[in-house]
Amino acid sequence: MPGFEVFGEEEKKHINDVLESGILMRYNFDNQRNKHWKAKEFEEAISAKIQTKHTHLVSSGTTALITAIKALGIGAGDEIILPAFTFVASFEAVLFTGAIPVLADIDDTLTLSPEAVKKAISPRTKAIMPVHMCGAMADLDALMEIARENNLFLIEDACQAIGGKYKGKYLGTIGHIGCFSFDFVKTITCGEGGAILTNDSQLYEFCHQFSDHGHDHLGNDRGAEQHPTIGLNFRISELHAAVGLGQWQKLDEILNRQKEIKALIKNILNQNSNLNFRRIPDETGDNSSFLSLFLQNENQARELATQLKSEGIPSAYWFDNNWHYARKWDHFKELKNDTSLSEEQRKLLPDWNTLDLSDSDEVLKKTITIPLSLKWTNEKAVEIAHKTLEILDNLKS
Repeated sequence: MPGFEVFGEEEKKHINDVLESGILMRYNFDNQRNKHWKAKEFEEAISAKIQTKHTHLVSSGTTALITAIKALGIGAGDEIILPAFTFVASFEAVLFTGAIPVLADIDDTLTLSPEAVKKAISPRTKAIMPVHMCGAMADLDALMEIARENNLFLIEDACQAIGGKYKGKYLGTIGHIGCFSFDFVKTITCGEGGAILTNDSQLYEFCHQFSDHGHDHLGNDRGAEQHPTIGLNFRISELHAAVGLGQWQKLDEILNRQKEIKALIKNILNQNSNLNFRRIPDETGDNSSFLSLFLQNENQARELATQLKSEGIPSAYWFDNNWHYARKWDHFKELKNDTSLSEEQRKLLPDWNTLDLSDSDEVLKKTITIPLSLKWTNEKAVEIAHKTLEILDNLKS
């Protein structure tokens, strides 16, 4: 699953280029960097591969989301609809722009339910943020239609689905703006890093300015540059970009290997007629970093998770996860009383203690997800599949 499993000479070469020049910053110092511009090269490589006009690198997937939201002009009091099943960073990014996160249920895609989105739209809604969880996509046709009908932006959080596609287009390039994460456990890693993807030149101009204190990046004298916007320091370093550039060369190799491993395991597990799999709107576009199983009930799912753990097989039981499912986000349930937020924002926040996530509960109670390792040989994958099948066959109904 994660790119760090295939570190090699490619990453070392690009890192050494940076170390030998001594220039760790992505901007300026033109005469001292030995013509190495790793962030620019990485951005160009991403754009060329995924066929987007602009890519801008930042320090994390979280800062990419914040920058994307700001670029769309979304802020104080505006609402963004996002799924209740996501990494907590999606929620945090919305909250710290001054906007209001509106959590909606997921469906059997493990992503945002179009029907739940329709119910969640209000006069304050400005955007829909599907999160392509665990390597596969949301129902983008339905969500884009809802966005068009209601004059809303669609922000793709593709942080967990780098290289995935929907109907031939790369995830992150289909909505108005998209985001990647390159943190340590992502399909492609920089150690820490993120990217904003867009075909809109105005959005891009805002992103590369905002993420560097508002610098316009015109000319060769950083101190003489203008500041057309207020910004923050969300820059990626040349060292992080160097790692990502080396990793990016391996994307197809990583995706192909993940697909091979997933197919091996899934074909064996298909022998259990009581087992169902996650619905993927475009199976060919799955980046195949995870395999999600739907059990018959909560007891079976919990028992499978327990037994997989005892066998040393990695798995996630999302219903009890503290970081990926809003049911367990206790630190957000008292935000209405958090005086570090503005009074105006606190008044608009929903009461998370009364949030109805019953549809998501029904899905996640029965879901087990196995992260797939790039280090598994075919023999190891088959062994894991047979052990999982053995456990499944012996589960009580």
